[in-house]
Amino acid sequence: MKVLLINGSPNEQGCTNRALTEVAEALHREGVETEIFHIGNRPVWGCNGCNACVKLGRCVHDDDPANSLMERMKEADGIVIGSPVYYSGVNGALCAILDRVFYACGSQLTGKPAAAVVSARRSGTTAAFQRLNQYFAIKEMPVVTSQYWNNVHGYTAEDVEKDAEGLSDHAYPCEKHGVDAEADRSGENRGTPVPGGRGTALYGLHPLISRTIDPQKT
Repeated sequence: MKVLLINGSPNEQGCTNRALTEVAEALHREGVETEIFHIGNRPVWGCNGCNACVKLGRCVHDDDPANSLMERMKEADGIVIGSPVYYSGVNGALCAILDRVFYACGSQLTGKPAAAVVSARRSGTTAAFQRLNQYFAIKEMPVVTSQYWNNVHGYTAEDVEKDAEGLSDHAYPCEKHGVDAEADRSGENRGTPVPGGRGTALYGLHPLISRTIDPQKT
């Protein structure tokens, strides 16, 4: 079982990464493998509407992270996308990549649980959060929710470390969803209700957002 976490910030070790790391740590505690994929800080292509990807199954532009990310998303059991907030929106480079990825291989993502994580110094988080969730909704990807919208606040990773409430929203305990990691690896629980859980064991693959963090730790 593996969850792919996408760092959509140009800063590899910044606030967005700190939030994603909190998610990854919660997953690791439950025996779930994770990978954090950083989109980098080099120029990326936007979609030019050529529709070549419909036949090729990949984007014709192979000199940015889109195709590499596409393959990792297809292989993952679940996906978490993180972005900084720029003018109440998602990082434009991340959107340019996601537009192409979801158009080229979106049908292969259907049914994979997903969650969005956003980071801002002050405000604009809910608009950015909603933008990321639109990708999941159009491809019928179950959206994993929390007791609050998944956002952290701070100008630096050190600032985010002080946002105890925000970080607590990013560490959903598997036991809250009644997940059995071994059973899910074998597919035994897939699509079946889990006692004491929410929905199916597939949702439980993503113990992403809840109150497992110790406020003293942050």
